[in-house]
Amino acid sequence: MLRKRLLQYIEESNGSVALFPQEKEFALKHELVDAGKIVTPESSSRFKEAYIERCEKETEELIAQESFHFLNHPITYLKKHKNEFIFLELEWFDMIGVDAVSIEVDDVFGTYDAMLGLKLQKKYRSEIEQYLDKTLKGESSYDLLFNGEDGLWDLNITLNDIPDFHEELTMLAAYELIYDFLFHLLQTVDEA
Repeated sequence: MLRKRLLQYIEESNGSVALFPQEKEFALKHELVDAGKIVTPESSSRFKEAYIERCEKETEELIAQESFHFLNHPITYLKKHKNEFIFLELEWFDMIGVDAVSIEVDDVFGTYDAMLGLKLQKKYRSEIEQYLDKTLKGESSYDLLFNGEDGLWDLNITLNDIPDFHEELTMLAAYELIYDFLFHLLQTVDEA
């Protein structure tokens, strides 16, 4: 899956290929592209073209559409605005089989949660669970349910249990951490 999506992206690029560190490492490891054709953009630029919404948790109504600069807020913004969640769509999410990622604060536990749909076949359940169990630090750090209607996995992750997560992160850094986490999940499944 990851190999196929990355190869398609490389083939559609004319001349040089813009690859962020995760994609670059994977592409070189699997000999998908010549190293001389790779251009490595600044990490934070991955999210410059993101579509971002602040929404009301109870009704899912749009509060405001935000620019990239909104991601410079600390993740603690969500603790101060517990009635909101952040919805983010990104073209690069296609690479890892995700349409969008929402982040909110859990009303009961006060933890930060990421919610997304993961485009992987149902047969990969054990590989997904093994990666999550091995990588996440908490007891019940995730909920995983296959949605047969949409043909994807509904995945909720407690961000507090992702290694390197802490409350001093900006929203941008939290989304970068989520992307990296999901990229390595796909890489693990792809290489299994």
